Amino acid sequence: MKSANLTPVFILLLLLASCSQPQNFDVLIKNGQIVDGSGKPSYTGAVGINADTIAAIGDLGDATGTTEIDASGLVVAPGFINMLSWATESLIEDGRSMADIKQGVTLEVFGEGWSMGPLNEAMKKEEQESQGDITYDIEWNSLNEYLEYLTNKGISPNVASFVGATTLRINQIGFEDRAPTPQEMDSMKLMVKQAMEEGALGVGSSLIYAPAFYSSTEELIELCKVASEYDGMYISHMRSEGSRLLESLDELIRIADEADIRAEIYHLKQSGKENWDKFDDVVAKVDSANAAGLHITADMYNYVAGATGLDASMPPWVQEGGYDKWAERLQDPEIRKKVKEEMTTPTDEWESLMQAAGDPSKILLVGFKADSLKYLTGKTLKEVAEMRGTSPEETAMDLVVQDGSRVGTIYFLMSEDNVKKQIALPWMSFGSDAGSPATEGVFLKSSTHPRAYGNFARLLGKYVRDEQVISIEEAVHKLSQLPASNLKIEKRGSLAKGNYADIVLFNQETIMDKATFEAPHQYAEGMQHVFVNGTQVLKDGEHTGNMSGRVVRGPGYRKE
Repeated sequence: MKSANLTPVFILLLLLASCSQPQNFDVLIKNGQIVDGSGKPSYTGAVGINADTIAAIGDLGDATGTTEIDASGLVVAPGFINMLSWATESLIEDGRSMADIKQGVTLEVFGEGWSMGPLNEAMKKEEQESQGDITYDIEWNSLNEYLEYLTNKGISPNVASFVGATTLRINQIGFEDRAPTPQEMDSMKLMVKQAMEEGALGVGSSLIYAPAFYSSTEELIELCKVASEYDGMYISHMRSEGSRLLESLDELIRIADEADIRAEIYHLKQSGKENWDKFDDVVAKVDSANAAGLHITADMYNYVAGATGLDASMPPWVQEGGYDKWAERLQDPEIRKKVKEEMTTPTDEWESLMQAAGDPSKILLVGFKADSLKYLTGKTLKEVAEMRGTSPEETAMDLVVQDGSRVGTIYFLMSEDNVKKQIALPWMSFGSDAGSPATEGVFLKSSTHPRAYGNFARLLGKYVRDEQVISIEEAVHKLSQLPASNLKIEKRGSLAKGNYADIVLFNQETIMDKATFEAPHQYAEGMQHVFVNGTQVLKDGEHTGNMSGRVVRGPGYRKE
């Protein structure tokens, strides 16, 4: 009887003893400056990881970990989201994602107009033939198949994608300058439906380039209505970032309104000195649209120069039909004469980045396909024109023909003051608009924009620490929770119990970009540790070789 009376006491003692046992985690990150992505003030604390998930965060007392990291002196933050990534090919070549992992990017978001699916056989043939330094077999058709191809191959970051309006158009219409037939429009809408149910984030467009340039506003609205049914987003490189910037923003707002869809502006900028004063008008339009109940956001890269190709210096009509037709036309003396005239004549009919740059000395040539032209890498269009004794316009046309490509080009277009003002906007997130290369191998065959190696570290070093444009808490919010919320991505973007363990640890005193326009192939410094889905892919600044990246799917995903 006595022992029976002691049993409840004994049980209570056992429970108390078990409660006092310190928690044990697979990984324990302790003594760090926790910046959780919410924008709230940082605090000193710990993060416990079990498997792929954040199991606990805060004051974890005497907790232990199978692996322990003393984060004293380091910021502990959610992994960063690259809202505009072109790592579609670089990840095929090198799944480590070196340039971005070394800056803390744990999610690459693709789909600026062009997405890696849905492809038909003609598109696959065209893509195969247009490959440059990086070559690969195209073993997929749908966008989802491409994303799964990447993760099956092995990649360090997570990946997600919009379905490209350009890709849909080429799939059904090719490179012709015409409206889709009702049947073609139905097919494009059906492809949006399929992509959304497979996890696409929405519809992406890039409207300064042919054949995207040929799309009407109404065509885009119809595609976006389908994405809206799945709570997707419309994201756009607008028709103009210069002379018709405000009108192009009106179009994006109209699409958002009529399709009932969230919308984001890709790499917001005011291109060309004569357009720098449009900043306030842009902000007023976005704020007004949001006040009226729409959801308009933007992303940017932290540089005064953009990068694209020489196609952005030539009228879209000469590019109709794809590269082969474009190159053929550029060899016709009469057509060349007309193209040269349009390249030098101000117009609101199309976006000329050559005119926005203002001078060929502000146009840097960085990406050639042909080995015979790679010696020109890093020279300005003005320098090459002088070497050849031809005008800048004629030189640009000749290079496109001779290289068999649009030629990778950097244009100096923007104001540093506007870059700083944009960083501080509450609805601004960030994207590199670049691949994620490495400082070795095939990547060294071409130059690149320094944003490929430095965009995110530049924000944290130059603009947060050195110039104090925004606080560290606000910067991390704009790199993580804000874009995750805009994209409707679940369980990522913040340090919270139950979220996937995408976590970065960096030294706020030393983080900095090293890449320059003259020498872009240089890794950023200061990122110490990176975890993707609970697996450490960067340790003490060096890649571990782990490939734990997954496909991240949008809100419309339908599990089979």
